[in-house]
Amino acid sequence: MTTPKPNRRRFLQGCTFVASAAAAGLTPAAQPAGEAATSIVRFPTIGTSAAGRATLLAIDDYHLPLRKNLCYYLSKPAVRPEPVLKPERENPAAPDHVAAHFYGTVLHEAGRFRLWYYSLSWKAKGQFQEGPICYAESDDGLHFTKPVLEQVDVQGSRRNNAIALPDDCTQGAFLLRDDDDPDPARRYKMVYEYRPSHRRWMSVRTATSPDGLHWTAGPESPVDEGLEPCSFYKHGGLYYTNAQFAPALISEGGHKGGRQGFVWVTPDFKSWIQESGESFLLAEPANTAGRGLDKPYDQVHLGVAPVSLGNALVGLYCIWHAKPNPNDWFGQGTTSGDWGLVVSHDGQHFREAVKGHVFLHRDESRPVLPPEVRFENILCQGNGIVNVGEETRIYHGRWVNSLRLEDYYAEIGLATLPRDRWGALGLFPGAQEGSVWSAPVILPLHAELTLNAEGAAGMRIEIADERFQSIPEFSGEKAGSCLSAGGLAAPVKWPGDIASLAGKTVRLRAVLRRGSHPEPRLYAIYLK
Repeated sequence: MTTPKPNRRRFLQGCTFVASAAAAGLTPAAQPAGEAATSIVRFPTIGTSAAGRATLLAIDDYHLPLRKNLCYYLSKPAVRPEPVLKPERENPAAPDHVAAHFYGTVLHEAGRFRLWYYSLSWKAKGQFQEGPICYAESDDGLHFTKPVLEQVDVQGSRRNNAIALPDDCTQGAFLLRDDDDPDPARRYKMVYEYRPSHRRWMSVRTATSPDGLHWTAGPESPVDEGLEPCSFYKHGGLYYTNAQFAPALISEGGHKGGRQGFVWVTPDFKSWIQESGESFLLAEPANTAGRGLDKPYDQVHLGVAPVSLGNALVGLYCIWHAKPNPNDWFGQGTTSGDWGLVVSHDGQHFREAVKGHVFLHRDESRPVLPPEVRFENILCQGNGIVNVGEETRIYHGRWVNSLRLEDYYAEIGLATLPRDRWGALGLFPGAQEGSVWSAPVILPLHAELTLNAEGAAGMRIEIADERFQSIPEFSGEKAGSCLSAGGLAAPVKWPGDIASLAGKTVRLRAVLRRGSHPEPRLYAIYLK
């Protein structure tokens, strides 16, 4: 009898610019009276807002839509070669004896890093046990330990870091801490991937917890679809899970489709909207016969994993280079995955900062395995983008798509950027000056503006009304400037007092100029 070549699915089975013009409540006249209303930064033409601080990323062409003599210079994250967490290959009784998948989450709370991930072990020879979800923690986010939780019996022992859930087959664990919920028993909310009792496909289930360790699961299949998620996040008062359809997607014309990113939404984490929406899609082949999960073209693996910055989101998706083999629809040992970089204004619709750009190549964060192991690497995104001090950390999975079943492996890695420096606006080669306009913004009370920039001392910030008419008190010779050469939050000061503009709708114009710094770079504008 010939055993079919395994793939992840078989492994685990065997074991538009949506900008509502001047939406209600966003114009100055419609704002509630008082400081609480004007302390919120609002972008009326986009329909976004932020409490406390708004972030205008340089790569966000909704919040910074118009520019001259400037182009994008995307960043390359630094990758820590060593994993932050590995499976316990030497311990056959460990829940992650085979693999530690970052279909997971990292939270930074009170100086401690908390990690939830998806474990894999042997159920029987040649058959995997999917899950359970496991937990680890760290003081520095670089070296994680696995506390003994004594919740789940694995191979006859409860001395492990597994988390108890009612399902015998679990995968990704995507969660957030929700301090807005008045019920402390619902402080932590999780969407996790599991196999429903009908066993036809993977889907999601929810759970709540007071501490992130002891969970109460919600009802089965709150979304009556097959889906495989990579993230769960809150934005604009709504909860989203971003996922790919499983086992298949229908594309234009009723034809088969490949892996693509969709969102499912709930307003209260109780009742889920059954309709889904497109979140981020790559092009399907023009030849409809060439579409589908088993066809060789680039697809979106598991959707988008973003972080919300209040008025905008930035995130990653996996560029799934599908390379199926004869008699192997998945591409065992041949399919691979890189990362693309995307931004959004509303939590649903994502767009690439630069179309087709590979933000991180699979070979730039690659597990170190014996040379005889033949594999392709797949980068896995999750709830792993964490801003800590002056750093943006990107925790992620390194999934070994091995040619041989016995070589299956996954570990958790870390890539870093200077805080919020996903990419910059910089001058064209040869240009001496360039500029960029913001979308209209209603300035908050006691507004402060800072720049995340290199060469900030050569930049100036002018203020105009929403129709681009310069306000003389804050433009030209009276424009705002930075005294510091740069940094992650260089303060901008004007000769005049911008407090007089509180509650008014204005546009910002940032001007970059070569000078003492030969290549000025603007990464973000912060307004609080």
